[in-house]
Amino acid sequence: MLKSIHITNFVLIESLDMEFHDGFSVMTGQTGAGKSIILGALNLLLGARADLSQLRQGADRCTIEGHFSISGYGLEPFFTENGLDWDPCDTILRRELSAAGKSRAFINDTPVQLSQLKELGSALIDIHSQHRNLALGTQQFQFEVVDTIAGDHELLESYRETFRHRSSVSRRLEELRAQSDRDNAERDYLSFQLEGLESARLIDGEQDELEQESSVLEHAEEIKHDLYMASGLLDGDEGGILQDLRQAVSALRQASANYPQAKELHDRADSCLIELKDIAESVCDAQESVCFDSQRQDFVNGRLDLIYSLEKKHGRDSIAGLLALAADLRARLDRADSCQNEINELGAELKKADTALQKAAAALTKARKSASESIEKDIRELLVPLGIPNVQFRICISESGAYSMHGHDDIRFMFSANTSVPMQDIEAVASGGEIARVMLSIKSLMAGARMLPTIIFDEIDTGVSGAVAEKMALLMKRMSQNGRQVLAITHLPQIAAIGQTHYKVFKTDESNATRTGISMLGPDERVMEIASMMSGATLTQAAIDNAKALIDNNGR
Repeated sequence: MLKSIHITNFVLIESLDMEFHDGFSVMTGQTGAGKSIILGALNLLLGARADLSQLRQGADRCTIEGHFSISGYGLEPFFTENGLDWDPCDTILRRELSAAGKSRAFINDTPVQLSQLKELGSALIDIHSQHRNLALGTQQFQFEVVDTIAGDHELLESYRETFRHRSSVSRRLEELRAQSDRDNAERDYLSFQLEGLESARLIDGEQDELEQESSVLEHAEEIKHDLYMASGLLDGDEGGILQDLRQAVSALRQASANYPQAKELHDRADSCLIELKDIAESVCDAQESVCFDSQRQDFVNGRLDLIYSLEKKHGRDSIAGLLALAADLRARLDRADSCQNEINELGAELKKADTALQKAAAALTKARKSASESIEKDIRELLVPLGIPNVQFRICISESGAYSMHGHDDIRFMFSANTSVPMQDIEAVASGGEIARVMLSIKSLMAGARMLPTIIFDEIDTGVSGAVAEKMALLMKRMSQNGRQVLAITHLPQIAAIGQTHYKVFKTDESNATRTGISMLGPDERVMEIASMMSGATLTQAAIDNAKALIDNNGR
């Protein structure tokens, strides 16, 4: 349950501390006093989206902090899974909003994501505002009502897990079929491309070698002539460098006999002689090896033309790129062959998933239909004392045209306030006051079916008055039994008189600011507040007496 809330710098609230009690509480105040502001602060604390307009003018930071007692509500796994401190007697939720637009959330002083705050907040407080009455006609809310009261959570989760698995298999199968269709449509073209590449028998590095050989063959006569000239200059029949160098080496050898310093020069010259002899022999061999071969030149150039043509055709700049392309084409063709096997396997898996989905959906439908009978009966019994004695209410569950996250059902809440008028969809025929009473009855049943510490009704009494309002208050009071908090924000004295704790929201106008405040009323203050609700601006003794009687008649 919510024990207290502290609000600073939120809209018109400079600083507000509010303690809460178990049982049935009411909150009253003139229109515009700030009841919606306090409710907005609670919503922000529970994870609603923050807005800079919520920051009080001139303030640097807005803080909302709530303290909760959550023992006995099965929430410890949430704290364990999220690595949060577990303190069931004083769990603290805090939300901060800075003037820079930064919003932060905390659980027990540990920073958390907004989604985590929302998850915990939804398990702590259910705020039913006026616009939530409009949800009564939506299938999503109607599913929530039936599933909550039916207690089919495990069946629903099992179905949804099966639905997600079936959707995943179906999606994968569609993707594979589309890929297979694309590959099969391109199979002939891919095979043609691969055949052209494989028939070329390409070898990595071959292009460089062929280009070099082509250059040699093209200039063979020039190369041979240059090598011939070099060979003659090195060691020709009519003399050359080697002959002169031999004579120089011999002379240096003779000089070294009488001039020791010449020994080093001789050795160096002799080394040059050996190297030049080797060069001369290599030049001679090269000269003999180089020859013009037109057939070889035709082969090399033809091979290069094929390589260049393939590179241009496929947009590659090397044989390595062509080989990589061939590997990719081969893989795509292999995938096309193996894809059909996977398609067959997924098709069989999809059939199994369909069968499991049908079975899970059928179990969910059965649980819903079984619960619907008792829900219809309970709601009719609750609505009769709320001023709809001839109520007709039915939950129609029919087979949906498709499976969804909600199952294979369509749900419609059918309603008529009179036995002589045929039932129709509730949102089409029920008045605002009738929808409010139906919603309260539904909330009463849902509260009994789930462990929810706190329920807040924001003017659920719209469109009702008198004895009906009193009956609605008694129903809310009954909902507050067994340790549950119920808080009703109301403008009706009949409801305010039944509250066990009474809060009044007020607004003060000061010279430079307007501020919202709240106070818990004592017995005498409560009489005066209810009397003013009955008489308006002019407080009369009759109104005070009526207020006392109204409180006394309700056990106060």
